[in-house]
Amino acid sequence: MGTITRSFANNIGTSGILKAGAFNNASLNNVTALNAAIPTGNMILISSQTANNSATVSFTTGIDSTYKEYQFYFINVAPKTDNVYFNFNLSTDSGSNYNVTKTTTWFRAYHNEAGNSAALGYEAGEDLAQSTSDQRLTDTNGNGADECVGGYLSLFNPSSTTYVKHFISNTNTYNRDDFSTNVFCAGYGNTTSAINAVRFQMSSGNIDGTILMFGIK
Repeated sequence: MGTITRSFANNIGTSGILKAGAFNNASLNNVTALNAAIPTGNMILISSQTANNSATVSFTTGIDSTYKEYQFYFINVAPKTDNVYFNFNLSTDSGSNYNVTKTTTWFRAYHNEAGNSAALGYEAGEDLAQSTSDQRLTDTNGNGADECVGGYLSLFNPSSTTYVKHFISNTNTYNRDDFSTNVFCAGYGNTTSAINAVRFQMSSGNIDGTILMFGIK
C-alpha cells in the first residue's frame, strides 16, 4: 500500500492538481463521458467550406451569441482571375444583404523574390471611411497555379446590440508580380445590430480554396 500511495503522491503537482502522467488508458478506460462542466477546448470548429470555382463563400449560420469571438482561417485561397483582391463584407439580415457600414485602416509589408524591392507602409487607398463596400483583405492576387492567399480574420462579439463590431485581419499573398505581401487590416462595422453572416469573395471572378470558421470561448 505504501508504494501505491507514494506513486499517487508523486503525480500530484505543487498546486494540488494531478499531473498528466497520472492518467493513462488503464486508469481511464472505463470512462464513457466527461462532466459537462469540464472544458473540452476553447477554440471550436463550427464550419468548413471549400470553394471550387465558386463566386462567393458565405457563412450564414452559426454566428450568434454562443461565442464572443469568431475566427475565419483562409487556406490556399486562390482567384480564378488574375490581378484581383480578396474581399469580405458583413450582414445583419442573415445574408440577404452584405452592406454594413465600415470604417477601417490598412497597411502592408512586401518583399519580392529578387530581393531588390521591399517596403512597409500605410495605404490610404485601401481603407474605408463609413462605406458599405467590400473591404479588401489582401493586395493584388495572381491566378498562377501556385499563387494563393493564407491568413485569418477575427470578428469580435458580433451578436452585440450595444456596440460596434470590431474586426482584425492578417493575410499573406503570393502577389501576381512575385512578391510576398503581408497585409494588416482592421476596423469596425458601424452598427449596433447583430452581425449574423459573413461573405468572402474576390473583387472579380471566382474563387478556390478552404475557409474555416471557429468560435472562441
